[in-house]
Amino acid sequence: MHAWLCETLDGADALRWQELPTPEPKPGEVRIAIRAASLNFPDLLIVRGQYQFKPPLPFVPGAEFAGVVDAVGEGITHLKPGDAVAALGGTGGFATHACVDAARVLPLPPGFAVEDGAAFAFTYGTSHHALIDRGQLKAGETVLVLGAAGGVGSAALQIAKAAGARVIAAASSDEKCALCRQLGADETLKYSTADVRDALKALTGGKGPDVVYDPVGGPLAEPVLRSIAWRGRYLVVGFAAGGIPALPWNLPLLKGASIVGVFWGDFVKREPAASAAGLRQLAQWYVQGRVKPVIDQRLPMSELRAAYARMGSRQVMGKLLLINA
Repeated sequence: MHAWLCETLDGADALRWQELPTPEPKPGEVRIAIRAASLNFPDLLIVRGQYQFKPPLPFVPGAEFAGVVDAVGEGITHLKPGDAVAALGGTGGFATHACVDAARVLPLPPGFAVEDGAAFAFTYGTSHHALIDRGQLKAGETVLVLGAAGGVGSAALQIAKAAGARVIAAASSDEKCALCRQLGADETLKYSTADVRDALKALTGGKGPDVVYDPVGGPLAEPVLRSIAWRGRYLVVGFAAGGIPALPWNLPLLKGASIVGVFWGDFVKREPAASAAGLRQLAQWYVQGRVKPVIDQRLPMSELRAAYARMGSRQVMGKLLLINA
């Protein structure tokens, strides 16, 4: 097998494509011949040692991938060679093969494209947990999605629409706002030029959004929190802008609002049954055509460094895929 090996925490430029022994699955594991892997924002951080999860060196990055089972370990009865699957291995995806705990493998139902499987669980699982579980989103409510053209943002937009919400999609450019409208956004907000508070007041008739989905952080957080509706829920998903905002605590008090943390990785570990139920609902929505990953580019696995550079420059709309020929 071949894999991109991270031997130092010096970023994507230090990764090396190497030939390694093909691993054999241990009891409880399956080996996957990887067809596609997606690049997620945590993959950018983990090779710099800046993510919450810090695997021991050396390791193969790539948290999310899909392919075909080609070997199973002892005790595995629900999966067999030839099954199309998606996996959340945490690491291992930027390679030709990976062994994964079978509990972290999702069989793909008929009609579910393998490439879409590689771009699905991480972003859609995060956004479903955020909006439906943590945010308790109800049909008819208004959701503001920040970074709505990105991987988790585009997933959140689609999930909110599937749940019957009105969606205001906020993005940084006209091109990204246009994509959000194609995905079904009811309104768009270009926050690179608009006065965010004035725009949200106009778009909500002065009420403010009921739910804010924020994977961005940074300077947008305070004006958005000031604009939230009474009993609003502000979902803290991540900090793609780089800065962790320090917010005045009187704001949630005055609005009767909730600041709600969203950490999908720990949710999967601590509440596996609830996580699996959410993914099953999402798979049904995919088959019904209600959600579908937005693919920014498909690049050969050999061009992983170019994919990292594109994500680092904030050009990505949707998900970047790395493909094994």
